[in-house]
Parts: sequence; structure tokens; C-alpha cells
Amino acid sequence: MAKELVVEPRARGAAAGRMLAEIARAGIKTVYAKPSEHTRKHGLATMHESPGADMVVGGRSAKSGRRFRVKSNSDIDELVGAAERGMPFAIVEAPDWKIIPLENIIAKARRTRTKIYAAASSPAEVRKMFSVLEVGVDGVIFPASSAGQVREALAGMGAAKFPLAAARILEIKEVGDGERVCVDTVAMLGGGEGMLVGSRSNFMFLVHNESVGSSFTSPRPFRVNAGAVHCYTPAPDGTTRYLSELESGDEVLVVDGRGSARRVAVGRSKIERRPMLMVKASAKGQTGGIIAQDAETIRFVRPGGKLVPVTHLKEGDSVLVHSRPAAGRHFGVEVSDESILEK
Repeated sequence: MAKELVVEPRARGAAAGRMLAEIARAGIKTVYAKPSEHTRKHGLATMHESPGADMVVGGRSAKSGRRFRVKSNSDIDELVGAAERGMPFAIVEAPDWKIIPLENIIAKARRTRTKIYAAASSPAEVRKMFSVLEVGVDGVIFPASSAGQVREALAGMGAAKFPLAAARILEIKEVGDGERVCVDTVAMLGGGEGMLVGSRSNFMFLVHNESVGSSFTSPRPFRVNAGAVHCYTPAPDGTTRYLSELESGDEVLVVDGRGSARRVAVGRSKIERRPMLMVKASAKGQTGGIIAQDAETIRFVRPGGKLVPVTHLKEGDSVLVHSRPAAGRHFGVEVSDESILEK
């Protein structure tokens, strides 16, 4: 069953319309709000409370459910009883203990067809709700005041998207020694997964993890030999980070060949001096580059999913990148009305 993030937009007036547009572009299908010209314009389904009752109506199923405030086992029994009677969905608010009540509800209600939604107050809590008992809830109601918070919450549930395109290699050049950053994560990375890395914040290459071994090296499926210390990588909160800034306990985004992202924690960031290679490419009218270690274990991803070591790249080859129109950034935060030229 697909998991659903339902956003409760906290913007008002003209800002509300802009935020709903951004929410729709992020891939959200349902908002916790009354129907309006803005929700209809952007094709958003709505959930909202019925006046004077604890009923909640709407959603993509256009059915009614209830909001339950869970503070004791009797509250859980009441919810499960309603689920057994065929209630379409329930929204759980657990003001004190959050995880254990949800575990009990999920375990008891799994045999019913009732969808369980949890209320969350932060992107970190959204991720936690979706991982309770490994099964997670069916949906989360999340109040957000910015599109950045929505993107961070989506990344937490593995739903953030970074559209990828084929870029044509323009130039490959040895640039001597420099410091490169190996990012060791606390998660095992799969085939096709890596990090988006680039010398510009609007043009990043998909650098594959080291799950592919060789006769000379053992697989390191938790590692991305990402690039030089100055390179950018996107962060779960919508900002960018320099690779040199990453340290144990930070979170980064891991992206697959379809552009789907998930957030993982950094276990260790290892900076060492190595021979470096500059790669420049172009895609969709944008040009960007990366400086990576000059070694066979650093692999980019070709369209179609095949891997290519950076040492085997040739001018005219194609690799996957994420590119978009340029915008200025101040300490990693995008400033849309600032002009900037990066070379």
C-alpha cells in the first residue's frame, strides 16, 4: 500500500496559493485544508474537519474518518473497534507517548482495511512515523509553513525527486593533487544509488556508491567517494552542503537512477589528498562540472543504468546529472532573485 504525506499548509492569503502550487509540484496529492479555488486549480484532494465533530471528511477516497487523541489503552481499543466496524481511516494524535501507542495500533488494526494516519510536527517525526514497526503508518498529516519543509519531509519517506537527464561530456582534464571526500554512510546502498555532487549547486553528477568491487578492491556499499572538498551536495532540508562540511551524524541524500531520494546519516567523512580529475558536461542548456579523484573506483551512471569509471570517460559520452536554472545561494540557502555567475 502506497504511503501518503498529507500537508497542512500554514501559509495564508496570496502566500497560500503559491505554497499550494509548490506542494503540487513536489508531488503531494492531498492537503489538510478546506476545498478552495487554489486546491481545485492545482488538482489537490482535501481532508478537513466537519464543524462541531471529530469527523474528518475528504481525502482521495472522498470518505469520512475520525481523529483520535490517544492517551491510554482504552483510546486504542476505541480506535481498533471503529476500524473493525469498517471506518475508512483514522488520524492518530498521541501527545505524550508516540511510538508505543502507534506500534500497538498498527499491530491490532493491520487485519482491518482502515488506513492509519499519524499527526507529525516535524520532518524528522514524519520519517519516524513511516518506520514504526518497520511497516509504518499509511499516511502522515504534516503542518508545513514552507515548501522546503515539505521537501525535507518527502526525503524522509524516500519520496523526494531529483529529475535526472543525460549530459554530454565536454572536457576531461587532470588537475593535480587535491583533497577528496569519501562519505561513509550508516546504510547499505544498492545498485544505481549514489550522491548528487557538483562544482555548481544547479548542476550535479550522480556519483555511484562503491558496491561494485574488483580484483583489486573489496566492495564498500556504504561509501560514496564523492568528490573534491569544494563540491556541493543537496541536503534533506533543501539547502546545499560543501562536502568538506560533512561529518558523523549529519544527513545526506542518496539518489537512485530514477531520481528518487532517501536520507541517510553519515557515519564518517574521510578527507585525503589524491590525484584529481576535472569533468565538464552539458545538459538542457546548462553546463557544469565536478572534480573527483582520478581512480577507477569512482563511477558515474550512464542513461540506462550502466556504470562508467571516471577514468574511462571520453568526450561525447553521456552520464546522468541533475540540472536546473541557476540561482544564487547564501550559506547553502537558495536566493532566487540574486544573480550569480559560477565558472
